[in-house]
Amino acid sequence: MDILEKRRSDCVDLPAGWKREEVVRKSGLSAGKTDVYYYSPDAKKVRSKPQLARELGDGFDLSAFDFRTGRMIHSALRKSKRQKGSPYDFSRGIRHDTSLVLPIRQTASIFKQPVTVIRNQPDSKTKTDLKHGPQDPPKQLFWEKRLQGLQARDSGCDVLQPLELPRNVQGAGPELTTENILQSISASLHLSSAPITGQGSNKATLLKNPGVNIDTNQPHIQQAIVSDEDIRRQEMKVLEARRKLQDAMKAL
Repeated sequence: MDILEKRRSDCVDLPAGWKREEVVRKSGLSAGKTDVYYYSPDAKKVRSKPQLARELGDGFDLSAFDFRTGRMIHSALRKSKRQKGSPYDFSRGIRHDTSLVLPIRQTASIFKQPVTVIRNQPDSKTKTDLKHGPQDPPKQLFWEKRLQGLQARDSGCDVLQPLELPRNVQGAGPELTTENILQSISASLHLSSAPITGQGSNKATLLKNPGVNIDTNQPHIQQAIVSDEDIRRQEMKVLEARRKLQDAMKAL
């Protein structure tokens, strides 16, 4: 059984009638340890500073009170001046100094909110599906023209003859050569999984303002209608090409 030594005295830094008790353990594993308690005028035992704050109420400032010694730390008392009526944190036994509390940002967040673009020009369209975050890089119009003047050659340095476009495949854009149109079609077939339909606007509209009216997801050709007869003729050409390839491989 532990032997305890108790010393009780008035606490001058608390309201009248409050007493401080210091209990020193004389034996056992915790010998030498000191416990501090406080007693209210009605003999209620207080074991912690948060409990002491609840007993004294909001009218008594314990922010500079040292629970172990029972003394007010005057240097801390000067630093802890607060506005009257500031809340008390019972979990820590100290009062919040409102002058040290970080301000809360009051502005509303505009991120991930719908944005409406309103233009004053006639016949303008309002977009409400603008994306936030990383954006796709802008696509250059008529990038195929940068390849003008370049020619494909075979191993003997002879210029390869360009393909001939069908009559219903017409370019849509200013000064497009056959090579430019073929490059635009091949790039669209390679980069896009969507159907290749060509430009929706007519040639006159595209020539008037290409930067606005050209669909960058489609090749620079006018809309072409592919009939069933066109498909059958193309299938026959593929079969003929395969037959010639088989004959050439057998000859080897």
